[in-house]
Amino acid sequence: MRKIITLLILGLMFSCNSTAQKKDMKEQKEFPVSKTEAEWKKELSNEEFYVLREEGTERPFTSPLNKEYREGTYHCAACDTPLFESEHKFDSGTGWPSFDREIEGNVAFGTDNKLGYSRNEEHCATCGGHLGHVFNDGPRKTTGKRHCINGVALKFVPAE
Repeated sequence: MRKIITLLILGLMFSCNSTAQKKDMKEQKEFPVSKTEAEWKKELSNEEFYVLREEGTERPFTSPLNKEYREGTYHCAACDTPLFESEHKFDSGTGWPSFDREIEGNVAFGTDNKLGYSRNEEHCATCGGHLGHVFNDGPRKTTGKRHCINGVALKFVPAE
């Protein structure tokens, strides 16, 4: 009987996770631009808030940026940080703006397990806003990456 109780206690000790361990990587990192939920709600539209702050996903084929072909730069819709260049954009057929690379240092990466499997999640490195996910099924002739980004998380700035 003692062995069973000892095994149960040891099992409980190793299976328990503290709430600190469950915190999302994004919550633990401090970003240069930090605002309260109320401040973000005041500045962003409902859809922008849902995607950027609540890590939601816009419906595919709804963003006008999906078919934006002009030269320019795609900035974070929340803090205006440049994230992607138009020369790296491609039509993936998925319904979301897709890029084969980010502007290095301006995008932060983490892991998303919300669907029961791991995906590489992307956030703005300046404000922590959720952008989308990166997959390994992009153009083989360039990086092989597909940065699948919510259009509502972006603001297009045309080249001069």
